[in-house]
Amino acid sequence: MELVEVLVWVGTLTFAVAGALTAVAKGFDVVGVIVLGFVTAVGGGSIRDLIAGTIPPTSLTNEALLWAIAFACLVVFVGHRWIPQGWILYGLDTLGLALFAALGAATALELGFNFWGTVFAGVVSGVGGGMIRDVLAGDIPGVLYRSGDFYASAAAAAAATVFLTAPLNDDFRLLLGVLVAVGLRFGSRLIDVKLPVPRVGPVG
Repeated sequence: MELVEVLVWVGTLTFAVAGALTAVAKGFDVVGVIVLGFVTAVGGGSIRDLIAGTIPPTSLTNEALLWAIAFACLVVFVGHRWIPQGWILYGLDTLGLALFAALGAATALELGFNFWGTVFAGVVSGVGGGMIRDVLAGDIPGVLYRSGDFYASAAAAAAATVFLTAPLNDDFRLLLGVLVAVGLRFGSRLIDVKLPVPRVGPVG
């Protein structure tokens, strides 16, 4: 199994578990847990494939992966009491974001996208599933209001890293992009560094 395929599996199942945990926290039934896990797992990659002109999206034609997503969601539904959340959920979301952002950028590069096209494809791939998850869970998508948290910016950094290191080995570029996004997310949280947000005061 090639590294890209391994990363696709890891990223997809990571997002599936993160989506299923969100559904459990919201009190969804078993069908809701599976649905939210599915859209989180395949949403970003499917949007990326549609942008790239790949129809149907690759994740929806990989039957083994789809069965694995369903199984992972059921495991979360049954065993969620024994799965610690907090940092665990944050870590799963971060890993999925990083993996899909790097993979999205790599796909864009293969299709000849320029720098900004590659960054856009990487960001959409990384945050798309989470945005759909948040909407279905009744929340404003976290990417829009995380109060300076490195989220979409971390995905953009991963995608930019993959683009700017194009002369290097493909597998190395992917791993480097993942590490950049994970490092930004965890590093910024550990030392409490945030992106600037507008200061909103009283009007008049």
